Amino acid sequence: MDEPEIDTAYFRKLLEQRKAELEKVSESGTEARKTVELDQTTQGRLSRIDAIQGQEMSKAAERRRQLELTRIQAAFKRLEEGEYGACVTCGEEIGRKRLEVDPATPTCIDCAESAAR
Repeated sequence: MDEPEIDTAYFRKLLEQRKAELEKVSESGTEARKTVELDQTTQGRLSRIDAIQGQEMSKAAERRRQLELTRIQAAFKRLEEGEYGACVTCGEEIGRKRLEVDPATPTCIDCAESAAR
């Protein structure tokens, strides 16, 4: 039995919502990624280490957000080209539940599992 056709309007809305969330969080984290002041007269050594660690964690989180935004842009492109919902690796349909969990996913579960091995 064939699965019903993908509701592209629904998934476009999910992608737009996730993109807006990521952009908002990214904007609010700008301050945390700024260069840490290393002036020993204004901060103790442990405070500087904590500040540097916090900055690095913020930068890593921003890299993950940017990667997800890239995945979302690719999903928008697949929507425009009529290829959304098809696995970019094997061409098979990606399950609706998988797309609901991660609407930017480019692969079906079988190809994702194969790539993880």
